[in-house]
Amino acid sequence: MIRRLPAVLLLAASLDAQTALFPLSEVKAGLRGVGRSVFSGDRIEEFQVEILGVLENAGPKQSIILGKLSGGALESTGVLQGMSGSPVYIGGRLVGAVALAFSFSKEPIAGIRPIEEMLRVQTATSIRAGLPLPGQSPAELFPPREEVLSGPSRLVEIATPVSLGGFTQSALDRFAPELRKLGLEPRQGILGGGRPGRSFGDPSSMRPGSMISVQLLTGDMSVGADGTLTHIDGSNVYAFGHRFVSAGATELPFARAEVLTVLPNLATSFKISAAREWMGTITSDYSTGVAGALGRRANMVPASIAVTGAGPRHDYRLEMVHDRLLSPFLLQMALFSAVDATGRAAGAATLRLRGAVEFHDGTPPLRLNNIYAGDANVPLLASLGAAIPLSYCMQSGLAGLRLKNVALEIERQDAKKQWQIDQVWAARNRVRPGETVELAVVLVSDDGAETTRRLSYTVAAGARPGPLYFTVSDGMTANMADYQQIVGATPRSALQMVSMLNRLRENSRAYVRVWRAEPSFPVQGAELPDPPASVSLILARAQPSLTSAYQTRNAKLAEMEIDGGAAVVSGSRTIQVEVRE
Repeated sequence: MIRRLPAVLLLAASLDAQTALFPLSEVKAGLRGVGRSVFSGDRIEEFQVEILGVLENAGPKQSIILGKLSGGALESTGVLQGMSGSPVYIGGRLVGAVALAFSFSKEPIAGIRPIEEMLRVQTATSIRAGLPLPGQSPAELFPPREEVLSGPSRLVEIATPVSLGGFTQSALDRFAPELRKLGLEPRQGILGGGRPGRSFGDPSSMRPGSMISVQLLTGDMSVGADGTLTHIDGSNVYAFGHRFVSAGATELPFARAEVLTVLPNLATSFKISAAREWMGTITSDYSTGVAGALGRRANMVPASIAVTGAGPRHDYRLEMVHDRLLSPFLLQMALFSAVDATGRAAGAATLRLRGAVEFHDGTPPLRLNNIYAGDANVPLLASLGAAIPLSYCMQSGLAGLRLKNVALEIERQDAKKQWQIDQVWAARNRVRPGETVELAVVLVSDDGAETTRRLSYTVAAGARPGPLYFTVSDGMTANMADYQQIVGATPRSALQMVSMLNRLRENSRAYVRVWRAEPSFPVQGAELPDPPASVSLILARAQPSLTSAYQTRNAKLAEMEIDGGAAVVSGSRTIQVEVRE
């Protein structure tokens, strides 16, 4: 539910709404102005700006104003992380926001984003996803950090300082490179004790130059990104002067922040801040800045993670933003850290992931149930097991997939439990229609222990003569075989999407696929094997772009399961039996 504070905030911001703008066409070298930012507490201070010139067409129909900053702490710190969005005025008129800086510069020279570019109307587009590949991190869907000038001294977006609380050092080390690729600079343990409560603060306290903190994750773990307000127009606000993560149309809550201190650094100086009261929501995130609304409450998604098994139970309660790009990535980080915090850092481990992702509007929940085992990186595999299906849902752009709640449980064992499919054989290699094929499947563990599972398949009466294949494989291999039939047929509804993901096979079982080398076609999410020639012709005409793919598909006649117990099953073996008249 979206709530708006009383109209007093509109009156409180009316003076800022009347701020005159300084057009880019009038900007030239030698002009002098002032900037505004917070360097201590919540007091807005001025610094001096000397215009050096304009980099025209530095980006697609974008220009950057070069300015030399001076005054206050800038003499010893240079351009600070957290200054992004600091407004710059010439003759009392707003010209733009501090947004870019030179790498390793000895002087505080900044790139200033023209305000007229920040105020451009942005149009959000829906992104439809292809099926994520196994192991693909949701972070790979984000665009890389932008550079205006390349080379030894690069003019790049000022990195956004991101404070993380409650995460393990291993989690920070694991995800810091991905965060930096997005232009976010992670800072662990410098949150300053600030945690916004439930209530909103007074929007009239916000001014251009005020510090804000975009709160992506709150609760037992927290993620907050700092920047500066550039312009207030009624209840509308503009900030940063560059993209946050290029989320497009989004819903990210922000709070007023206070600066505890500025830290000069040989690499890049930054502000250390603490979030205070909620103030509004960022609703747009594009290359020239972010925009949002004061007094608007963002919808946050409750999430819980329980870790059981080796040692006492640990529960984590969180709230995360609802965003198609950020939500899966935040969930991955939180799950990885929760597992890492409750077990040994290295060595053999087995993790069983169970849980559900609930949606609004009556869409059935997404069910998660898999086991991950190995000698290293098992927490990463489990975290991807939760993040990738969620990412696929949220990237689809389908209505009805708005998150309501996420509840996950991880059961941990400090031992590697895994079966390898070693051998498969049939009691006989020739059968007739109506007869039964007896199969034996040998599973081998890492320590050499063996177990044999037996099952049977009755060949259909009237089956055509020719080779009949039995493929015994793990869940991922069996899933990939089915991915091929839906690769060009993205689900058309939330129900289809979730149903397809819930049908994916678990990796604690082996799957016996009985198939023949005959054409098959997808019909409403299911496979129609070897239809009559007349039906094949109709289906081929209905799906001309996919005909060649389906003509080479193998028609699945049946599928049987072998339970691997509380262990991962991996591998694949195929045998052939001849059907005779």
